[in-house]
Parts: sequence; C-alpha cells; structure tokens
Amino acid sequence: MKAMNENHLAILRRHMVEMIAIHTDLASDGIGKAVLDERVMAAMRKVPRHLFVPPALAPFAYQDTPLPIGFDKTISQPFIVALMTDLLSPQPNDTVLEVGTGLGYQTAILAELAGQVWTIEIVEEFASLARDLLHQLGYATVEIHVGDGSRGWREHAPFDKILVTAAAERAPDGLLAQLKPGGRLVMPLGPEEMQRLTIIDKDEDGQTRTEDLLPVRFSLLETVT
Repeated sequence: MKAMNENHLAILRRHMVEMIAIHTDLASDGIGKAVLDERVMAAMRKVPRHLFVPPALAPFAYQDTPLPIGFDKTISQPFIVALMTDLLSPQPNDTVLEVGTGLGYQTAILAELAGQVWTIEIVEEFASLARDLLHQLGYATVEIHVGDGSRGWREHAPFDKILVTAAAERAPDGLLAQLKPGGRLVMPLGPEEMQRLTIIDKDEDGQTRTEDLLPVRFSLLETVT
C-alpha cells in the first residue's frame, strides 16, 4: 500500500474536527456548551497534527485519541486540545503562557489564535524538536524555554491566559501570581484518580474563582526542587 499524501491527511484532519464536534455535543452537559468556537475549530483543521507525533504514528494522528510521544508522555486527544483551547479563549492580542510544550501541537494551535505564546517544557529533547518544527511551520510568535513550568516565566509575565497541559492537585502559586487581573488559567486539577478540567478566572481585584468541568486524566506536572 502506498503512503498517504497531503490530500489524504487533509481529509482525515477534517474528519477529526467532525469527531470533535460530535464529542463536544455529547459532552455538552459537562462542559456547558454544545459547540466550540469556530476559530478554534478552524485552527484544528489547519494545524498538521501528523507532524507532531513520531513518524510511525503519523497514520493514526487524526484519530480522536492521545498518542505516545516518548519519555512516558502523550500528545493529548484532539477533543481535549480543542476543548482546553476553547475554554482558554485566546484572543489575537493576548499573551499566552503554555506549560508543557511536548512536541508543540497545542502550542501551534495557540499560536493560530493568540498574539504571543511563551511555552515551557521540562524535557530538553522535546523543547528542541518543538522549536525546530514550529520554526519550520512559520510560527514566529512562539518562544520556548526549558525549565520547571510550575514556576512560570517571570521575565515575560504577566500573562493574559495560561494553559497547563499537565495535572496538579492545586494550581501552582507561581502561575496564579503571573496571571493578569481579568485573566484565565485552564488546567487539570485534583489527585491522580480524580482529576477534573478546571477554569480559574482572576478578577480585577486579584481574587480567583474556580469552575470544575468534566473528569480527565493527564500526566502529572513535573517540578524541579
């Protein structure tokens, strides 16, 4: 059998987005909406997920499932990527901090929607691969740092939005401190067996309000002591 070409992959990507729409409708009671922002869906249709997985897994890139990328890490399920992006609601003038770059797929989605993306990855090999790929794809508004994401990126704070692609029992104080008043943080919170996708909004007085949504399962946020 011959290899898939770009036309085949584009069709699969459109089908992936159709599955995200179905999954969103089915999960609407848990997430409070039946349709995701069309800007987010357009970004999901555009970004080539098959480039952000190991080459052997490229034929499976557009299935609505997480895939292993090495170092006991995964690229998140497309529905979860789309949902977290929608909940974060990045706007064209927003500065976004992403914690957990991985190979850069979620980063690319954010870069399609936000003004500037600062992203932190603790695994140096991932950061190097993501930096090269995002550069090749023309994402000039992304900067990658190798380090402990729970500490944020103080030099570029505060941030309009923060997205964390790993779980913790509670939101790191360092990240909350670097979130602008009026800003939003989205991440999975809770013990490993009871994580829930969570929105944290900070009001203009610096007070935070938390909203728990549907149950999820993410790898734990790694920190450096």
